[in-house]
Amino acid sequence: MHELALVEALIEEVQTQLQKAGCQGRVVKLRVQIGRFSGVSVEAFRFAFEMSRPGTLVAEADLEILQPPAECLCQSCGYRSQVEELVLGCPHCGSLEIHLEGSQELVLESIELEEPTEPK
Repeated sequence: MHELALVEALIEEVQTQLQKAGCQGRVVKLRVQIGRFSGVSVEAFRFAFEMSRPGTLVAEADLEILQPPAECLCQSCGYRSQVEELVLGCPHCGSLEIHLEGSQELVLESIELEEPTEPK
């Protein structure tokens, strides 16, 4: 399950980004974009996150996973369309000369923090 290694890298990246920005506070939400054709199982990623987060800076964070559709661009007719599943040919003309764009990435889009409260 390579999703475990991806989650561990995600947690390290969150820590790195917070240190770079000099931010403090409790991480309450992570927003991650997982491409539909990235080879990453969303269910396995979520499970790995749940298993890995105790004792880390994301221990209490919610995980929001976005899965945007890919775009299919036909090299023959120029037709562009969003696709939810892998296609082998152009949905418009049937040509096999297509290029799938996007939806292969794994991106940490945002980190939401709860600012620490000042002692009274």
